[in-house]
Amino acid sequence: MKSIVRIGRFAVVGTLNALITAFVVWLMMAEVGSDYLFANILAYIVAQTNNFFWCKYWVFTSGKGQFLREVPLFLLAFGCAYLSQFSILLLLVEVFGMNEYLAQFLGLFVYGAVNFILNRRITFRRL
Repeated sequence: MKSIVRIGRFAVVGTLNALITAFVVWLMMAEVGSDYLFANILAYIVAQTNNFFWCKYWVFTSGKGQFLREVPLFLLAFGCAYLSQFSILLLLVEVFGMNEYLAQFLGLFVYGAVNFILNRRITFRRL
């Protein structure tokens, strides 16, 4: 599959995940009353469950029988991407005093870039 198609598909899945993340953040903060940190953690867990299956079967179309190898690598890639995003979130809110919703949104771009690179090169690479 050409890289441009893969990036396009990743962008579609990323947009879906961003919508899921934003919805869960809004739901937890506005409707449930959770603080922004807990809302962020829960939102990413929900979105990542969705993300794994779309990436495995549509974006990177990895081979069958790779599931047990890919899950821990996907979680590792997620952890790295999430820590990058979470660090930016804390920096923007706690140091620069940015609006929590805007900081959550900007963090999505950091997360997306790190997540794509790691999943493309490590998690779903062809063996």
